[in-house]
Amino acid sequence: MTTMYGPADIAMGMRDNISRVRLFDGPLDLKWHHCATTSDFIADLFALPFHASRNDYKEVRHSIGYLVNELIENAVKFREPGEIIVEASMDSNNFKVKVSNVVADKTAITFQKLLSQITIGDPGDLLIQQIEANAADPDATGSGLVLLTLMSDYGARLAWIFSPVESSNRVHVETYATIPISQAH
Repeated sequence: MTTMYGPADIAMGMRDNISRVRLFDGPLDLKWHHCATTSDFIADLFALPFHASRNDYKEVRHSIGYLVNELIENAVKFREPGEIIVEASMDSNNFKVKVSNVVADKTAITFQKLLSQITIGDPGDLLIQQIEANAADPDATGSGLVLLTLMSDYGARLAWIFSPVESSNRVHVETYATIPISQAH
């Protein structure tokens, strides 16, 4: 059964003008540096329209790069063997990205529990609560701090679709994100 977390409108509307990058398993194996290299490339590409203003360019490039890097890092960290697909587009107001990968059933269940906690309420309040909880328990893991930071500090809207992979104990995860981009150029 397919399950969705977050606003449905985020997962729609990424049909036109999509740039797609596929990260494959292979002799190099997917590592952390692939996340940074890929996110830098995507950020450079989508920040180009802002080149007339150095400040706008740097701000847009940073926001896109941070968002994409964090989403790819999560995909690499929790994935089962297979490719990771990154699709991105931008309109006059928003940068949109979708990161797709496959995870183990148990990973999907744990992630869905986390999402049910961090997608309700104000992201800023939830971020403060989670920082306090992590300070009280330094061994805490899977806290969602990065996702809450993206929502609170970057204005990111996030959504996830979980779909079972037939004949396996794996789940296909699509992570959608959109952040506002000012067209100051």
